[in-house]
Amino acid sequence: MAAATQITSMELKASKEHLEVQKMKKKVLRKQVRAQHTLMRHEGIECSSHATQSLVIANAGLGNGMSRHQLLRTVEEYGLVETLLMPPSKPYSFVKYGTTEEAKKAFDALNGKEVTLEDCGRNIVLYINFLEKVFWKKSVPTSLPPGLMVIEKIISPEEERRILESIDWIGGEDTQNAQKTLKHRRVKHFGYEFHYDNNNVDKDKPLPGGLPEICDPFLEKCLKQGYIKHKPDQLTVNQYEPGQGIPPHIDTHSAFEDEIISLSLGAEIVMDFKHPDGNTVAIMLPRCSLLVMAGESRYLWTHGITPRKYDVIQASELGQKIGTITADAGDLTLNRRETRTSFTFRKVRKSPCNCIYPSVCDSQKGQQSRVQPSFPHNEMEASKLEQEYVHRVYEEIATHFSSTRHSPWPQIVEFLRSLPKGSIVADVGCGNGKYLGINEGLYMVGCDRSKNLVDICGEKNLEAFVCDALSVPMRSSSCDACISIAVIHHFSTAERRLATIRELARLLRPGGTALIYVWAMEQEYKNQKSKYLKEKNGSKDKEEEINTGTAQRPLSDQLPDSSSQDAVCSDRLLSDLKDKGCDAKPIADYTLPIHTNRTSFHSQDLLVPWHLKGGSKKKGENVDTGLFPVGSKESQKLSPVFHRYYHVFCEGELEAVCRSLDCVRVQRSYYDQGNWCVVLEKL
Repeated sequence: MAAATQITSMELKASKEHLEVQKMKKKVLRKQVRAQHTLMRHEGIECSSHATQSLVIANAGLGNGMSRHQLLRTVEEYGLVETLLMPPSKPYSFVKYGTTEEAKKAFDALNGKEVTLEDCGRNIVLYINFLEKVFWKKSVPTSLPPGLMVIEKIISPEEERRILESIDWIGGEDTQNAQKTLKHRRVKHFGYEFHYDNNNVDKDKPLPGGLPEICDPFLEKCLKQGYIKHKPDQLTVNQYEPGQGIPPHIDTHSAFEDEIISLSLGAEIVMDFKHPDGNTVAIMLPRCSLLVMAGESRYLWTHGITPRKYDVIQASELGQKIGTITADAGDLTLNRRETRTSFTFRKVRKSPCNCIYPSVCDSQKGQQSRVQPSFPHNEMEASKLEQEYVHRVYEEIATHFSSTRHSPWPQIVEFLRSLPKGSIVADVGCGNGKYLGINEGLYMVGCDRSKNLVDICGEKNLEAFVCDALSVPMRSSSCDACISIAVIHHFSTAERRLATIRELARLLRPGGTALIYVWAMEQEYKNQKSKYLKEKNGSKDKEEEINTGTAQRPLSDQLPDSSSQDAVCSDRLLSDLKDKGCDAKPIADYTLPIHTNRTSFHSQDLLVPWHLKGGSKKKGENVDTGLFPVGSKESQKLSPVFHRYYHVFCEGELEAVCRSLDCVRVQRSYYDQGNWCVVLEKL
């Protein structure tokens, strides 16, 4: 009887253990499937149902604290690793083995396995899937912002030790007050107190004692080497513990002279720089190095340090110790931060700033009156404006533009998929044709003013031809539906915008429908910011699509911040039209503001910059090189900047224009991520 009881107890225990094992297997499978969906949704990479040479390992990425060294050591236990890719900020990595058998061995051993992250001691569980192939865009090395230098080993370790020891972090009332204000790091000021609320100093209240004498030899060296033109009279010392940082900012123009220099002591760190157009550059500042910000890098780019305990850096020993961090998934790892102390030297400015960046200059903002744009005086002027600031621009940027326009917008997709099978649909202003293949049950044809964009459609085997949206060479009443996505806002007069809508109506059969999208003046609607205003700054190699923009026209190419809200008058840009043969009078008194990307609109008619990547301008084309002196280093380094004309629509404006036509009725109007949208029906 006792033996039978013992057997029953053992059976129950075994059954319980079996249930636990089955429960764990189900959990691992569930997590595997979730990892598959995440990869498909974020990267468009589909996992394989059978064993292959390549694996994706969820929870083993730079984004959740796995270092390259630890992961490589882990996966190498199961065979020869041909490739290890760790994308920046992602919670997964890709591994390719020499054989499928080695990959299967790693899969069986590691899937569902709990490991401890060496750098932080946190436990994670690995979830693994097979992949047919890993496609990852190779990053192009980025250059330093114009005017920025990093000088390595500017001082010796002994000089570093003496300078650090000279700072008394315990005594001094000013230090305690500053710490109370900043909360996140220790700070000490010399010469003048730097106010972080406005990035300025009170010039009438110098601090007693001046700058520490121990800094004099270093500053004399900087003057002799030409890194600075004036001897600094203000010093801010910041001490950053791991996990601490400083928000992105530009030191106020009117407060300090051109060069600002910063000495990094105690440890290296990655500092982030950002242009108003959204271009970001991560720069490694080694220990005992000097950062020099002058010109554009000082006046136009924000700089800051992200609060985190690890930096993503180049992994290879042959990689640069200084300079930019390239988002190369095959050569990135984590670097634990240590305590870093920065000595930032500035020269207080005694007169207003007269830099060449008036849109972000506090001295010049107060002197400038806002120039309200005016309309072209006649049809010829409007046509010339659009030729120069729409048509020519999209011909130049077509390839780069197309590379950033690939994700269809859901409500446009829904409209196309709601159409009956066999419907004939015209996409007027089709751009690179991303909507032409959405519904295979439709007969879709596209047209665009840009030949280069139409050629891209042809490379995709899509039906498209070149024409102007004002005159589409198709028979009247030949279409069941039309779409016009991000097109009409490029026409420069109310009459031409109305004519474009009338042309869409002409193409429709009675009962046919048209969907129209235009950029909205209201980029914040019902207390919600549009995607255009939101900061979603990820990898620069995977540019977020901002507008619905297929056609001749979407809206902004990079991920900018709001360093300037003021418009800048562009007489120079529009006077270019005079040189192209247009009468002087129409263009001479027609000025447009230049918009700062990712900021709210202050005018309905404006020029929006596009920073061309991977291309060069043609002589005489509409590229902004006039911001810098001819022949300057800045003008040579800066990528071409093209300006596109836009008329952004106010709430109700698009609907009112449509209602002025007696041949259509408005079925529906709505707001969609910074765009005003209308569905029309032909009567």
